[in-house]
Amino acid sequence: MLMSSDKNFPPDCLVGLAASAALMVSDIPFLGPISEIRVAKIDCKLVLNPTESEMVNSYLELIVSGTEHDINMVEGECNEISEVEMLEALKFAHEAIKQQCKLQWDLCEAMGGRKPAREYNHENNDEELRKKIWDLTYDKVYEIAKSGSPKSERSEKFKAVINEYLESLTEEELAAQSFLAKKYFHDVEKEAMRRMIVDDKIRLDGRKMDEVRPIWTEVNYLPAAHGSAIFSRGETQSITTVTLGGKLDEQLLDAPMLSGHSRLMLHYNFPAYSTGEVRPNRGPGRREIGHGNLALRGLKKALPTGDDNHYVIRIVSDILESNGSSSMATVCAGSLALMDAGIKLSGGVSGVAMGLVNDEKTGKYSILTDILGDEDHLGDMDFKVVGTAKGITACQMDIKINGLKWEMVEEALLQARKGRATILEEMNKTLSDAKPDYKPHTPRIERLTIDKEMIGAVIGPGGKVIQGIQKETGATISITEVDNHGIVEILSENAESMNAAKRIIKGIVAVPEIGEVYEGKVKSIVDFGAFIEILPGKDGLLHISEIDWSRLNKMEGVFKEGEIVKVKLIDVDKKTGKLRLSRKVLLPKPKGEESNSKPQQDNQ
Repeated sequence: MLMSSDKNFPPDCLVGLAASAALMVSDIPFLGPISEIRVAKIDCKLVLNPTESEMVNSYLELIVSGTEHDINMVEGECNEISEVEMLEALKFAHEAIKQQCKLQWDLCEAMGGRKPAREYNHENNDEELRKKIWDLTYDKVYEIAKSGSPKSERSEKFKAVINEYLESLTEEELAAQSFLAKKYFHDVEKEAMRRMIVDDKIRLDGRKMDEVRPIWTEVNYLPAAHGSAIFSRGETQSITTVTLGGKLDEQLLDAPMLSGHSRLMLHYNFPAYSTGEVRPNRGPGRREIGHGNLALRGLKKALPTGDDNHYVIRIVSDILESNGSSSMATVCAGSLALMDAGIKLSGGVSGVAMGLVNDEKTGKYSILTDILGDEDHLGDMDFKVVGTAKGITACQMDIKINGLKWEMVEEALLQARKGRATILEEMNKTLSDAKPDYKPHTPRIERLTIDKEMIGAVIGPGGKVIQGIQKETGATISITEVDNHGIVEILSENAESMNAAKRIIKGIVAVPEIGEVYEGKVKSIVDFGAFIEILPGKDGLLHISEIDWSRLNKMEGVFKEGEIVKVKLIDVDKKTGKLRLSRKVLLPKPKGEESNSKPQQDNQ
């Protein structure tokens, strides 16, 4: 629980150190110490645990966790860096982790040494049953594992093997052995798959170690969306949509160390039917939040910035089928959907999940490209790498063994680069660059910069003016003060609405200039002339003497309220700011007609 923190120093990089230190001084069985560190690259220099202000200029940010000997977790984002830079950052972080682990040993020593670990046993094992299950099922499981069957068929065959044994038991034996029998059978499945991969170099679906599953993609799959794509890789499939909005669609952020607004959102949905299950759909859990955040990190680095993108972007990935690497399918589908929406990425983004099966006894291991769900579940590593053709944009790694040797990390990164390139090549066959324009039904955004003093005039008392503009034109308008200027954002689905809103706003902020000709609207008619609105909120007097070259004695029948009249601004009173207009100066002057440059006195 975060109780107190310096706002300029992210506390998340201390959580692992704190938790490990608490375990080290307890009697809880723990194979630590471990620690974690944040590493960033700022001005071509690696920095440990940088402050928030320093990270503004960072193009690499990783959280790395590990023991004194190996790393065991990585997560972060980068600006299209190389595998060499990634490895350099990991090694740099590990040196700091070693120091923090030593400090924990020093702490234990200062407290009299580590306490004897408490012993516990939550279940009674039956070694005779374990051997019996192994002898009866291992060969059958091995044959099924190397048959290359699809996921569902393979699962059914595995169930049939253990069910065959359970059905041979009496009711009393079943009640006594069922739990442990299934547990030992799971161990058989795990060992059979691992031996098959490490010794025979055979994978569950028959692929080579570095082979990617078959890929199928399509864009504009949902024509009503602003952008959409479907991405299938083996038995994993994501359908992803992109929605483009304006400033009012920004996401509000409110967390202890994070506040403000986000202009990029990614929602990852993992419904029960994607794995053939029946369960209620509830709010996002650890999986949805973690996978969605990783996909967002990977895509974010390829998005245009500044004036190249005025949109708020919402990406939604629905996993239709899952058998490993659904977060990476989200990245691939998201990249295609963004380009289908007309968003000009720095390049297509692809992601791949790498696996590992390691035999600590023999030292033999296999790195797997594009892992299946079972290879993740029964293997030792899930290392997801996201990037463009130029380099890595995000990564996430967790392992289930004591640590990862550097040669394994390097091999996994290089093999991942090959896998990402293969996937990106298949994606490019469908769409290799952003569509030249947005979809016809995508709202357009235009921005106007106005003086800071004019923000109030556009908004009006209680928002009356801006609400009136939106009601009249159908456009959506927002105003933000940036660097002592007002940024007016206008969002509309059609040009007529956009132009009408722009015209009104420009009129509000415009300063009337003497000599300019305006098309004004007659607001009211009085005995001595008419008041003409030449700009929104700016009226001027068109005196009866300035309407026509011929003399008019009364205003009756000359104009109607709401009529559009072309007039010229001939003077602005320096004291009162009142505007004097003329219509007759825009009309041909009759021969012999003497103009009276001085208007008749009015009754203002």
